[in-house]
Amino acid sequence: MTRQQIWSRNVKRILITVIVLLIYIWAFSGIPVIQIQETTGQVFSSIMAGIFNPDWGYVYDPAGEDLLRTLLETLAIALLGTFISALLSIPFSFMAARNIAKTKLMVGSSKSILSFIRVFPDIVLALLFIKAVGPGPFAGVLALGIGAVGMLGKLIAESVEGIDLSAREALIATGGNPVKTFMFAVVPQVLPNFFSFVLYRFEVNLRAATILGVIGAGGIGAPLIFALSVRDWERVGIILLGIIVMVTILDAISSRIRSHLV
Repeated sequence: MTRQQIWSRNVKRILITVIVLLIYIWAFSGIPVIQIQETTGQVFSSIMAGIFNPDWGYVYDPAGEDLLRTLLETLAIALLGTFISALLSIPFSFMAARNIAKTKLMVGSSKSILSFIRVFPDIVLALLFIKAVGPGPFAGVLALGIGAVGMLGKLIAESVEGIDLSAREALIATGGNPVKTFMFAVVPQVLPNFFSFVLYRFEVNLRAATILGVIGAGGIGAPLIFALSVRDWERVGIILLGIIVMVTILDAISSRIRSHLV
């Protein structure tokens, strides 16, 4: 490499570094730092005080809304949403796999649909479904169920494209029909990754379900935002503790299962 090439490469690196720094400076210049300094410490200390002095009476209340009911509702939203997305992603994933789909048109159109679905964040889909079916857990289930199809379909399609087709070709050579060759040569190779991806998506959906309640899609988010709005820090503390415990336990269980699948 000549001296001129080295100098040109160094200049490019310096220019890229300067441009990135300017972008960061421009982005942070719009943040009201003084306002953050005045309020952040107070709010954070109040939340921490609420966590260490939680409203234990909210954990279970037979007469009305309580923490256990809202956590179970959040879990149900995540489970149903994951189940729906897993079912819907199966046909799209095989139609998007180049080694399974029969035509390039099928592959291209399926991948385009999956990419289109991935464009929309869960909150945007939840807002759309709230307008369509009304506020409540059903809107959250639909948002997570439809929104996860794009990611699951893409991951499963890539897994299908990586399978060994020699077993399928051997069954076809011995006179096996397409359905049997698919069920006995393709599906067993895909199932471990399929369940692993579904469990991972359940972890993502569980976190998303805790947020969707903020906009009226059911779950623990609704009582959390209400407690924050009225500055009931003890209620905020017990809700955050409940979310932390639920997510931590279910993440550990899901990770343990996935480690045995793959």
